[in-house]
Amino acid sequence: MSAYAYGFLFLLTFLTSLRLSVEQHRPTYVSYVCPPGTTFLKNSTYSSNLQTLLFSLSSNYNPSFSFGFRSLTEGKKPDMVFGIFLCRGDITPEICRDCVSFAINDTLIRCPNGKEALVYYDECMLGYADRDILLHPITKTGQLMVNQTNVTANQSDRFNKVVLSSLNEAAVEAGSSPRKFAFKKANYALSQTVYVLVQCMPDMTTFDCSSCLQQIIKKLPRDKIGARILWTTCTLRYDHYPFYNETLRDPPLPKPGKGRNSIVIIIAIVVPIAVYVLLFAVISSFHVTTRRKKTYEIATADNDGDDITTAGSLQFDFKAVEAATDKFSESNKLGQGGFGEVYKGTFTNGLQVAVKRLSKTS
Repeated sequence: MSAYAYGFLFLLTFLTSLRLSVEQHRPTYVSYVCPPGTTFLKNSTYSSNLQTLLFSLSSNYNPSFSFGFRSLTEGKKPDMVFGIFLCRGDITPEICRDCVSFAINDTLIRCPNGKEALVYYDECMLGYADRDILLHPITKTGQLMVNQTNVTANQSDRFNKVVLSSLNEAAVEAGSSPRKFAFKKANYALSQTVYVLVQCMPDMTTFDCSSCLQQIIKKLPRDKIGARILWTTCTLRYDHYPFYNETLRDPPLPKPGKGRNSIVIIIAIVVPIAVYVLLFAVISSFHVTTRRKKTYEIATADNDGDDITTAGSLQFDFKAVEAATDKFSESNKLGQGGFGEVYKGTFTNGLQVAVKRLSKTS
């Protein structure tokens, strides 16, 4: 291949990778937590377990992106690593995957060698630690973020009531949904709308999700035009503009281990079939070989005198037949039929055959 062709292929590969990188969705950063004093050595077992866990969470073949949640444990104590990601319930699996992949790289930069890390974006959150952070959160206070713009005085009471009512309705709906996710919108004035969104970890019970949301609803100020609270197990947000996708509804959450079980089922079906086909082919080949061998051995059975057992429609090379009949000698001639003379032939392996040599006129 010429240097020009190699250069073209390199340019094409570069442009393709550049296009893919440009198309990848970049999430909107919100906040992160890196507790001080909890670090690990670069070449430690914890470091190895963390790398394995993060690779599993961000793998393109991870079916969890389709429902936006996964928790995972790697290794054993004292080097165990617990990791989790949660994507917003209204985003696509592709955006979820991009957000998690970006979060992993971003977290390792923001929290280098940190045993505990928690990072939030508009589209997803990612966290890991040396313990189950759902049971023992990295931060116990959560994070409150407020838009400093106040609601106008003449709309304050109405705005407060509409926000509280919408949050409570969304909390009830999220608690009973498979994804533990819900959003609402309501008008608090003519042509003025407030948008709310709540979400819990999908593996929480209805009661636990509702309790978590009710706790942070009480902590949320409602005199601003926008605010959010980031908690480890639940989050909520309200604002005066749409910040979620109203057209995309969350798919049903699959049962735990369904993806892995599906693979096991496929293997359990395909492997036996493949083995059966292979065995069938071997047996068939052996049967055909044995049948051919028996066909050739029919004429080699012990016979008294000059009796000849016909070997069916066997085909032999002419030179071999000529040698077996001693060049069609008269001493081997058995008789003559309507189409030619019949000779007795004996092969080197002892096989005796009757050979009819067609006459030129037949």
